[in-house]
Amino acid sequence: MTMGTCRLLVAALVLAALGAPAFAGGGREQTTNDDTTMMSEATHEAPMLHAMVEDGSLPPLEERLPIASDVMVEEVHEEGQYGGDWRMPWKGIDDKWALSFITEEALFRFRTDGEGVEPNVAKGYDVNDDATEYTIYLREGMKWSDGEPFTAADVLFYWDHMLLPETFGKALYDCYYSVDPETGERVRAEVEKVDDYTVKITHAFPSPLFLERVAIDNKWFFAPAHFYETILPEFIGDARAQEVAEEWGFADAGALGKWTGYYYWVWPERPTVRAWVASNDPNSQRFIMERNPYFWKTDPEGNQLPYIDRIVVDKAEGDTALLDAISGGIDLLGFPFTDFTMLKENESQGDYRVIQWNSSALASTGVMLNQTFDDPHLRPLFRDIRFREALSVAVDREALSEIVTDGLTEPRQAALLPGIPNYRASWETKWIDYDVDRANALLDEIGLPWNSEHTRRSFSDGTPLELVIFYSQDGNATRDAESELLKSYYEAVGITTIIRPIDQGLYHEMKYANQIPASLLGGIGTVNVAFRPDNFLPLRVLTEWYGHYGLYNQTEGEEGVEPTGDVAKLLENWSRVVAAKSREEVDEWADRIIDIHEKNVWMIGYTSPLPHLFIVKNDMRNVPSGLVFCDEFRGIGHGRPSQFFFEQ
Repeated sequence: MTMGTCRLLVAALVLAALGAPAFAGGGREQTTNDDTTMMSEATHEAPMLHAMVEDGSLPPLEERLPIASDVMVEEVHEEGQYGGDWRMPWKGIDDKWALSFITEEALFRFRTDGEGVEPNVAKGYDVNDDATEYTIYLREGMKWSDGEPFTAADVLFYWDHMLLPETFGKALYDCYYSVDPETGERVRAEVEKVDDYTVKITHAFPSPLFLERVAIDNKWFFAPAHFYETILPEFIGDARAQEVAEEWGFADAGALGKWTGYYYWVWPERPTVRAWVASNDPNSQRFIMERNPYFWKTDPEGNQLPYIDRIVVDKAEGDTALLDAISGGIDLLGFPFTDFTMLKENESQGDYRVIQWNSSALASTGVMLNQTFDDPHLRPLFRDIRFREALSVAVDREALSEIVTDGLTEPRQAALLPGIPNYRASWETKWIDYDVDRANALLDEIGLPWNSEHTRRSFSDGTPLELVIFYSQDGNATRDAESELLKSYYEAVGITTIIRPIDQGLYHEMKYANQIPASLLGGIGTVNVAFRPDNFLPLRVLTEWYGHYGLYNQTEGEEGVEPTGDVAKLLENWSRVVAAKSREEVDEWADRIIDIHEKNVWMIGYTSPLPHLFIVKNDMRNVPSGLVFCDEFRGIGHGRPSQFFFEQ
């Protein structure tokens, strides 16, 4: 089953694709539509693996793959060649997600056209008419990277011993709850093993978006039981578990469980089903991931994937990626759009091409005001819609675009993109006209008088009005120019503005402590509000505009600030989304959420989003352009890296 809600977005965005065409990821799936793709009768393997078979250190390929009917066939743009190292820099083990996205293999993944999900690690699924029962089929004969069988027991182990006891420090994901439409009660799903290759998930109430939610919330709904039975305290005892943790270099079993359970792909000891597996200590200066000899995918001609032998990353001190790319030392890596000119000018020297993917962000520049900031003057001001309108119309978006984005963006409010479900043209253009007189009139109306020199405004009691804007120093060079330009526009209407760039770690600490009054908008966006609501709803502490409304919801009222007014209505409508009995109901209540956002404009945007850039070495093939870059789709992983290859 698929979901058509992303169709218009992706159709519109793919029209802008440059370079090699995007292609659809394939794979046979057992669904209610029985949509299948057959594998070639002959199978082939990489020379490095064939040599290991010849010397007896590795079983033959047919013993390493699933049974022939269950091998997943990955569609490729062109048939590839084996060999090569994918070179890129990284910042060490804290940069773990960079390697996760390019190696990730989820139970269900989003289709390359964005139109819902498709089986991946799973072979297929059935779902009943009221979306309360999902039967998931696994691939018979599939194996972990150490050769041990991958079965339904590994799914049940993950559920019973990893998810429910929060072994890796994460609470049970929302996708495993359904909601009583009458009472709003959340009820946990039941997971059961049907046979060695079949698992059933049963919800108490309809859950029509369950597969999409799993593809976002809990992509790896499985774990190697045979490995964790050797390290978890419940199997080896607390004393031995402490010893094992210390042997691994961790303070305790809890830290070991988190790192091997949630960030597992960087540890060579931990079996995986990814195309490449860690081969050495991730704290090394050079970290290497080698092809998985038991990888369960082939191309349509029967060639076992991946095509590329290794991913080789060298620890980089400081920001040297641009220079490395220009000198030809990087095979594929993403870059901010501010590097576009430099990268294009040096394509020949670096022997690479620049490709673009489309953004799902609401805007490329903008600002957010924390609606729960604990200040007696600023909190009511930030909640005053007139103040947000004043900040919006006080800025010349055309000039901002020219200075910050080299004129590559258009004036725009922070709103959903055309083609995304629940899109509103009226939201996109709300308050975008540059109107200093209107801004001043609104500020006067609020009661923020100028001083005698007409240089700055204050509150009615004489307290100076100061807007402090924080942003994280995350390497985005446009933030400095953007913040300084916004400061000049705000101060032109009397709002004293202070810019505070701070360390990324400190920024997150301050955000969770509700200490950030205002912030730059950043890359906030979505491909579907129902899939990823966190930026639009205060479900937890995450997005700056709602601050500790999120903590209130996250702690069920024990901490934080109780949502009221339209923010409370957002949560009411979300409760109807999660209790919806059909996808039509999901869209209906998501529409109401967007209506409220359009009315309030809690996130103020100034310019349209910029595309994402990648440099790709000219001998690296099968890398598509024009796809959508977003967390839901897992960044560059959406291009199916196991079928990338080097021309020999």
